[in-house]
Amino acid sequence: MQPDAPPSPDALADRFATVRTRSVALAAPLSDADASVQSMPDASPAKWHLAHTTWFFETFVLRDHAPGYRAFDARFAYLFNSYYEAEGDRHPRDRRGLLTRPDLAAILAYRAHVDAALLAAMPSFGRDLRALIELGTHHEEQHQELLLTDILSLFAENPLAPAYAPDAPRPAARGAATGWIDHPGGIVSIGDAGGGFAFDCEGPAHRVLLQPFRLADRLVTNEEWTAFIADGGYATAALWLSDGWAWVRSEGVTAPLYWRRDGKTSFTLRGDQPIDPAAPVTHVSYYEADAFATWAGARLPREGEWETIARTRPETPQLFDSNWQWTGSGYLPYPGFRAAAGAVGEYNGKFMSGQFVLRGGSCATPARHSRASYRNFFYPHQRWQFTGVRLAKDG
Repeated sequence: MQPDAPPSPDALADRFATVRTRSVALAAPLSDADASVQSMPDASPAKWHLAHTTWFFETFVLRDHAPGYRAFDARFAYLFNSYYEAEGDRHPRDRRGLLTRPDLAAILAYRAHVDAALLAAMPSFGRDLRALIELGTHHEEQHQELLLTDILSLFAENPLAPAYAPDAPRPAARGAATGWIDHPGGIVSIGDAGGGFAFDCEGPAHRVLLQPFRLADRLVTNEEWTAFIADGGYATAALWLSDGWAWVRSEGVTAPLYWRRDGKTSFTLRGDQPIDPAAPVTHVSYYEADAFATWAGARLPREGEWETIARTRPETPQLFDSNWQWTGSGYLPYPGFRAAAGAVGEYNGKFMSGQFVLRGGSCATPARHSRASYRNFFYPHQRWQFTGVRLAKDG
């Protein structure tokens, strides 16, 4: 969960400042009310994201390693812990939207307090602490992506259909497809092998045996999804996993998340927009992805297949900058995986149950998170992230 050689103090200070500044900039278009409200239990208020990422640095770096540091507000330890059991009790996740106090101005003051203290102490930190700060910057970038998708979820609940920003991220078409990428299979190596930053769940590198397979050279489009709907895709039980069919019926799902009833527009961070037939379909669950693949006579790729193509054919369109791509692989530890010692060991490992791996990245993913080994993961019903579909077939 740390780079082979953490950045020098000066380089790390620059990176830290850049990441922290971007988070505040992402929240700049929001009112205090916008930043306080929670649309659903899976999402968090923007204000909470800004505070939690600050809590990470205060708790794991400053509290124990900066002599003389004084907490900005001792009550924040309870309010802004996310899921770290080793750090004690915390405010319930589904009630974060009730935290109207502290207000946004107080959260920004909290950030400034922690930033100043950390930058002042950083020159004295050794390799391990610099690696922990580096982890914290990547952690905050993950929250930057969540901040955008959570704002989208929130604004979608508003009948006024407010736009977050006219130039906000969105998936875009990448030209005509040429078909399928064939791979002969064989023994390949996947997973992080060192040489740069990676989260612990990305490694260790290990060998897997692949059977011959074919991977689509683009993502499934809105035009293709419209055909799936017209052919009764959401009304045909035979296409769906049992849990997926129960989800469709109980939730009344008939289209991707944020599609309007007219089937011609969808809600985006730019407000209501026409659905581009050539753009990749977005905001679909694992259940929907699997049902579409069955309807199309294909399947979802296994994560070893996806990573192999990403390493050997990096020019393949839409690998990293459009939508996260569901795989058919469960989120489980790689052979030899060991969680880090201490509270930061709770970062990824304890979630390796009941979720599926997504690969690549999306239009909302920070650029330095786009790498072949990156493993994202969500529960099969979740679709508020920028999630899409790339098909695979047996070779």
